[in-house]
Amino acid sequence: MITASFVAFLLFFLGIGLVSVFRARRTRQDYYLASNSVAPWLVGLSAVATNNSGYMFIGVIGYTYTVGLSSVWLMLGWIAGDLLASLFIHGRLREATARTGEASFGSVLAGWQGGDMRLWRRIAAIITVIFLGAYAAAQIAAGGKALHGVLDWSPTLGAWIVAAMILAYCLAGGIRASIWTDAAQSSVMLLAMGLLFLVAVDGRGGWDASIAQMGTIDGFLSLTPPDLLLPGLSGLLLFIVGWMFAGVSVIGQPHVMVRFMALDRPEGMARARVWYYSFFTLFYLLATGVGMLSRLYLPGLAELDPEMALPTMALELLPPVLVGVVLAGIFAATMSTADSLVLACSAAITHDLVPERLEAPWALKLATAGVTGFALLIALAGAQSVFSLVILSWSTLAVAFGPMLILLALGRDVPQRTAIAMMLAGVAVALGWRLLGWQNDVYEGMPGMLVGLALGYVLSSPLRGGTMTAPIAR
Repeated sequence: MITASFVAFLLFFLGIGLVSVFRARRTRQDYYLASNSVAPWLVGLSAVATNNSGYMFIGVIGYTYTVGLSSVWLMLGWIAGDLLASLFIHGRLREATARTGEASFGSVLAGWQGGDMRLWRRIAAIITVIFLGAYAAAQIAAGGKALHGVLDWSPTLGAWIVAAMILAYCLAGGIRASIWTDAAQSSVMLLAMGLLFLVAVDGRGGWDASIAQMGTIDGFLSLTPPDLLLPGLSGLLLFIVGWMFAGVSVIGQPHVMVRFMALDRPEGMARARVWYYSFFTLFYLLATGVGMLSRLYLPGLAELDPEMALPTMALELLPPVLVGVVLAGIFAATMSTADSLVLACSAAITHDLVPERLEAPWALKLATAGVTGFALLIALAGAQSVFSLVILSWSTLAVAFGPMLILLALGRDVPQRTAIAMMLAGVAVALGWRLLGWQNDVYEGMPGMLVGLALGYVLSSPLRGGTMTAPIAR
């Protein structure tokens, strides 16, 4: 019954993606941006499904299992930072997309002010392919972990299934297929997480009883994260601010931002934002709750792999058909992000990296297939945790693109040399921070973005004729 339920959902997702081929047009603008025709509710659901990836089902739950209630600061900081960035950046990016007529995230940034940014675009494309490829590999690996935990199938088989499915519908309908399947997948993700949360609470005798049992675990209900860089309130504030930068970092994620670039009209941004943050907040709360409850049901998992908490708990608590729903939810989360990552990499290759832009549909699809294969190879070879791999990729992309996008939105004149210096300095600081092992104290994207912003502000100047290059987001 588990396998039958799971396969039924997979076929449902695949069918939605394949049906999108009937709306597809044979143009790069349609393949990568759905001809800028996506309704606000679809943009919101697609963006949040893409953002809430296998990282949420596997990584966040594993992290919460380990540290307990203090993981709530990660959630609050992340969502607050994401919202601040959205209010300032997203509307301006949508305006710039219409003004430049470009189809990739890097090309829109390069063409924002109309200067010669060819070298910057190529460096940006290399960073995009490497780190979005690693990010996609983390999603594929998350799917493999879920299959192994629930059905005891080889993680390699799970990785192949995820890769094959996203390749099938991405080749068929491009980003439209990705967005349509995201909407369906977001519903299944919420259903799976909510179902497991309610059953787990009931199994412990209700919420009050669950809280009482958590209180018996040393430090589990403490609001102070373990091993802070600074003691007391100052250390907690630094931790929260660091994760706010992780939320702000969404502006440097091509696979998420391209959803807002595909919006049918800038005036719909406020409605897209309502859909996005309503789902985001509810889903993150449920994931945190399930992570805490899993510690009660699986006390010995910390010695094995905390990232297996959700599939293992589903097997323990749910009847087979509902275990299939949870497994489908995990796969939905991984695929909704992995397909977006693959398409963003494909756009970077065909429009930013190669000397002459590729426009033929077969070339766009060949690039998509190549990126999928690259991500699958990383997933099959890598042993790093989903949580660590996602944070590494997320922070590197954030420092590479975020500071430049902020300065462009502020109306600063950012020439190519400045843009390259900002990008390389930010990436170097972020990666150096991680190599030194300081990322557990302060999110590495924070110092990387601050260095990039400071350098860019000093080397740039205000644009003549005004301070804004696009209208304020509505």
